[in-house]
Amino acid sequence: MLPSLIGIGFYQQLPRAPMSPEPESSTENKTLPKAPGLLRSSGVVGSMTMLSRVLGLVRDMVIARYFGAGAGADAFFVAFKIPNFLRRLFAEGAFSQAFVPVLSSYRERQSVSDVKHLVDAVAGTLGMILLAVTLLAVLGSPVLTAVFAPGFLDDQAKFSMASEMLRITFPYLLLISLTAFAGAILNSYDRFAVPAFTPVLLNLSMIAAAVFLTPIMAEPVMALAWGVFIAGALQLFFQLPFLMRLGLMPRPRIDYHHEGVQRILKLMAPALFGVSVSQINLLLDTVLASFLQTGSVSWLYYSDRLSELPLGVFGIAIATVILPSLSRKHAAASSDQFAATLDWAVRTVLLIGVPAALALALLAEPLIATLFHYGEVTNRDVLMSAQSLRAYSAGLLAFMLIKVLAPGFFAREDTRTPVKIGVIAMVANMVFNLALIVPLAHAGLALATSLSAWLNGFLLWRGLRREGAWSSQPGWPVFMLRLLLANAVLAGIILWLNGPVSEWLAMDGYRRALDMTVMVAAGVGGYFAALVLVGVRVRHFRQR
Repeated sequence: MLPSLIGIGFYQQLPRAPMSPEPESSTENKTLPKAPGLLRSSGVVGSMTMLSRVLGLVRDMVIARYFGAGAGADAFFVAFKIPNFLRRLFAEGAFSQAFVPVLSSYRERQSVSDVKHLVDAVAGTLGMILLAVTLLAVLGSPVLTAVFAPGFLDDQAKFSMASEMLRITFPYLLLISLTAFAGAILNSYDRFAVPAFTPVLLNLSMIAAAVFLTPIMAEPVMALAWGVFIAGALQLFFQLPFLMRLGLMPRPRIDYHHEGVQRILKLMAPALFGVSVSQINLLLDTVLASFLQTGSVSWLYYSDRLSELPLGVFGIAIATVILPSLSRKHAAASSDQFAATLDWAVRTVLLIGVPAALALALLAEPLIATLFHYGEVTNRDVLMSAQSLRAYSAGLLAFMLIKVLAPGFFAREDTRTPVKIGVIAMVANMVFNLALIVPLAHAGLALATSLSAWLNGFLLWRGLRREGAWSSQPGWPVFMLRLLLANAVLAGIILWLNGPVSEWLAMDGYRRALDMTVMVAAGVGGYFAALVLVGVRVRHFRQR
């Protein structure tokens, strides 16, 4: 069943034939393909992302079983988080938010030949910059490790291990950034399924590395680093055939003076802060956590991974779909549809984000125990990870709202406003960190990130309203009442079925998985049944 659905998703997203060249002068008669509905596109991205996230949880369960929350795991998570952070900051953050609006503008107003020239110039320029950064990082990996995890300097073995693994994992930034570039092109042409499926390859590669490479490595945890490197290459080569079918396979050429490249670079600089504040905050958590007791980095990692499941499946999926749509609406000067699309995105996020945050807060210990309490993971690791998971759940809705509100600025090529908001949020996060790290340790870092996310989301929302980019559509009071009632039903079901934490810790893995499956099924079923009973229908969320 699942492979069939994946195949159908790919087939629906692929063009029936390669793009045919058009005369450079004939831009008036171009017929653009009809865009799929936002709900359908979000469903395609969400389903593919769900597959990736589920495999990601399996990957983390494998890592936990093999390495627990010890020094080796801490070292790997730092070595993986540095290129992964830069990927989210530059490739999927600033670059995508700057590149997609410019590409959409070219697609709307220029010829196919102009679009191809833009893609070639961006591929060459981006590739050269990434290659230079990667070489410098590999040569200076101890310096990067000292910057991002200064607490490791007191443990020479952990510091050396992290530095060595970073030399292997950092080229992942080059490979995955080019993958994000290819994915941005596909997304701009409403081919959402392939980029959404691509992260599955990372999880499969790391699982295979942990299982098959660990026994043959002198230092077993090094297998994970090689798994990351292999995954980067697999993800890039996987997307190239789909670019060829679209007729936009890049022929890289370095051209810093290309008009489109200049626009992208101009938009990227401030966008580094505007779209990636939450990632910067998470990295600051890692830096400070490196000074805390051994295990703190791993506890934050495991809880962050769980909080990212709903964020990735729904928040990022909706943001991925609406950015090209908003960019085209802005290029076509359709302000009413622009505002309606943003309103649709916010309502959809609330529909999923509120129950997700509620469930994570109520089920923190059972979820951590079910997924990670195996092998080297102790009862104490479960309890400590649950503390930070509950703190992250307090900001989950804010994280999701940021993902859909920020495109409201970037689609209009406004990067200055998110920069100002981003700086405010980062300063606030550091203040919260310093205030909460002493009384709450690693959980205080997670709570600080959540508080700064709420500040960031509020300021983005206020800015869009002030500029008239988003105006409330009819029906908000009724929608909020229905949402409140459905979430009350969800909370009641969880509290009724959930047992004491001690029972979850004492169960074997099979019993935990069975009980959690029953509780999740009952909660999800009860929530959506309540939505139907109070009058919510799928047609309310259909929008083209």
